[in-house]
Amino acid sequence: MASGDKATHTQQHQAHAQSSGTSNLRDSVSKAVAQFTVDARLHAVFEQSGESGKSFDYSQSVKTTTQSVPEQQITAYLSKIQRGGHIQPFGCMVAVDESTFRVIAYSENAQEMLGLTAQSVPTLDKQEILTIGTDLRIILTPSSAVLLERAFGAREITLLNPILIHSKNSRKPFYAILHRIDVGIVIDLEPARTEDPALSIAGAVQSQKLAVRAISHLQSLPGGDIKLLCDTVVESVRELTGYDRVMVYKFHEDEHGEVVAESKRPDLEPYIGLHYPATDIPQASRFLFKQNRVRMIADCHASSVRVIQDEALMQSLCLVGSTLRGPHGCHAQYMSNMGSIASLAMAVIINSNDDEAVGGRSSMRLWGLVVCHHTSARCIPFPLRYACEFLMQAFGLQLNMELQLASQMSEKHVLRTQTLLCDMLLRDSPTGIVTQSPSIMDLVKCDGAALYYQGNYYPLGVTPTKAQIKDIVEWLLAFHGDSTGLSTDSLGDAGYPGAGSLGDAVCGMAVAYITSKDFLFWFRSHTAKEIKWGGAKHHPEDKDDGQRMHPRSSFKAFLEVVKSRSLPWDNAEMDAIHSLQLILRDSFKDAEGSNSKAVIHTPPGDLELQGIDEISSVAREMVRLIETATAPIFAVDSAGRINGWNAKVAELTGLSVEEAMGKSLVHDLIYKESEETVSLDLEKNEFLVGSVIDAVVSQVMILLRERGLQLIRDIPEEIKTLAVYGDQVRIQQVLADFLLNMVRYAPSPEGWVEIQVRPRLKQISDEITILHIEFRIVCPGEGLPPELIQDMFHSSRWVTQEGLALSMCRKILKLMNGEVQYIRESERCYFLIILELPMPRRRSRSVD
Repeated sequence: MASGDKATHTQQHQAHAQSSGTSNLRDSVSKAVAQFTVDARLHAVFEQSGESGKSFDYSQSVKTTTQSVPEQQITAYLSKIQRGGHIQPFGCMVAVDESTFRVIAYSENAQEMLGLTAQSVPTLDKQEILTIGTDLRIILTPSSAVLLERAFGAREITLLNPILIHSKNSRKPFYAILHRIDVGIVIDLEPARTEDPALSIAGAVQSQKLAVRAISHLQSLPGGDIKLLCDTVVESVRELTGYDRVMVYKFHEDEHGEVVAESKRPDLEPYIGLHYPATDIPQASRFLFKQNRVRMIADCHASSVRVIQDEALMQSLCLVGSTLRGPHGCHAQYMSNMGSIASLAMAVIINSNDDEAVGGRSSMRLWGLVVCHHTSARCIPFPLRYACEFLMQAFGLQLNMELQLASQMSEKHVLRTQTLLCDMLLRDSPTGIVTQSPSIMDLVKCDGAALYYQGNYYPLGVTPTKAQIKDIVEWLLAFHGDSTGLSTDSLGDAGYPGAGSLGDAVCGMAVAYITSKDFLFWFRSHTAKEIKWGGAKHHPEDKDDGQRMHPRSSFKAFLEVVKSRSLPWDNAEMDAIHSLQLILRDSFKDAEGSNSKAVIHTPPGDLELQGIDEISSVAREMVRLIETATAPIFAVDSAGRINGWNAKVAELTGLSVEEAMGKSLVHDLIYKESEETVSLDLEKNEFLVGSVIDAVVSQVMILLRERGLQLIRDIPEEIKTLAVYGDQVRIQQVLADFLLNMVRYAPSPEGWVEIQVRPRLKQISDEITILHIEFRIVCPGEGLPPELIQDMFHSSRWVTQEGLALSMCRKILKLMNGEVQYIRESERCYFLIILELPMPRRRSRSVD
């Protein structure tokens, strides 16, 4: 919240449902860009304080300000972060031209570390030197040179890390960690301290075993408890790495962070529950964590080592992917003030929600970090850090599924509440949604809600007075009259002049316009009451030095900013409000136009017409519920023709409402006597295999828990980061349907379903590579009923609805040049699904 730039969210008339995804993405990008400016300003203040000898007042730097930052200042800040020209001294770095192995840059400590310093006693042997233009292979042992040559030919060079190589002069072993940049290949060389048994090759193997054990523990946890998942991962990481403190640090929607789990040495002060401003982890650093997911600082007091580079290079070497990249001075001082000399930070990456997907491709989001602190210098070897990254991938997947499960449960709650509210509207006056239970307060988390209807005010919970609400309505009509609603976490920042008179009780507001005179309101109080110091009791007399970058100072700065703000309204909540708004509009109009909700005496002859009106009203409410539902829903009439087709099913099938309505479900959309296959236009977009697997697994989690089944995943980690071309939505649909059917018919309780993935690369030509994937979806026992299998493979007149769906999936798979088999063995059965998808051509990658 340090930026203070939280934008007011205004829903545009008739555009919210269609463009909310774009709007949400735009808001997210805007917040990140705004935060970049604040981070750049902080960097400039710190740099100036060092040069002039002034103290650096961190608390003042994170306060809300509208001061603009010059573009060159932002450029200098980003350059300093990405191309700082320094590394940490626990290893050395060499960058080479990929085709010639010619050195284009090296760190000043490389000669000494590789044993290339001039000898005091001259020898007859030619002394190898390291300088710009040197062929790197001549300073390594012949076997090491061969290993590097092979690695340079790999498509994904990072998958081979680390490579164990030896210096030719000293024979010392090093872990070589390679990655490509715009001008060549960067090689980070970290000493492999084989004299320490814990850091030997055997120790590396043991690290992997410990990581696998930790992953198994994570996957065995009961579902529905994100706190337990976070608590377990910090214990596992601390056991694996030996750091004094391990924390899970979560980023909130407004970019600020919170420590949500912690495992620590008993004598250390707890940080659990602490909130920090967004500037504590700058946007540039967050971007880097998505490129290089594990970041170790071995000693914040150690002097950084300069990188010498070829003068012919146009700009400083990009060190974004380097494991040795030197820490920024501001961060090193912050660590020192905390009493943390060494740190290890690991990215927790999850799938973005659908609103944030770009160009049809599911993107990844930095949910937070797992951060390790140590009170003395600490350097753990790359194999152990790699094991931690492996654990983080599993944690991210598990967390992603838990978040999706929570989202699905929330959607179910919203749909249930909306249905009950609609039922009230049909049976009672519109005021029933605030006078009965459930009420509109049950739709989203809030401290108060209200209905302003025909000039009357119906408040619930913590709300403004009637006079204040009339003033708010006048302000809305004057300044937001052309909108359908508004949401803000600060009425003051939104421009409402009477915000001060509301006090801390009412800071945030979401409003939905039902008619030009009728409104629904939801209110939230200020956030400060939600934030608690989770460590030792903080006495007022125990004052921190406000000019030192210390956790308590950061915490105080955050409180100062948010005391007049509420928790922000998230996208799911705004979707729920907007959905209810659509349902209520016609209901309120009906109530106004016909006065049908009023208590009147109806003549007996009109009872039949009144009953028809009520049925018609019910039908309209059901249509609106279907149209706004987040699940795919369609309806058929008695002749089997489509007469209902909502947006979600249109998205899933690729058929618009106009194309589907009136068609026969079986003969027009599923099966044609004259055709062997379904006719569909397949999309071709680039996507990550891992995003499809995650989405498919998340769709069965609720059913698995309802049936008491365990899901066993045998999925190689490396496949998740592979990009392919294909129709992501339909591949996801097909795999999910096969998996759901196996879950439905697996023996329960205490049974299991296993999903196995076996990838293989097929090189068709120099330009074309195909990823051949075999999916096996396995369960013990008899498996699917014979009539389902008959429907799936052989029938043109289906006996079961599930068989019809499986038949459609098989034909969609065939359109994608894939195939499916159902194999029944003595004690188990499984679907074998084979897909071949083209991979993008390799191109020169730049992370700038």
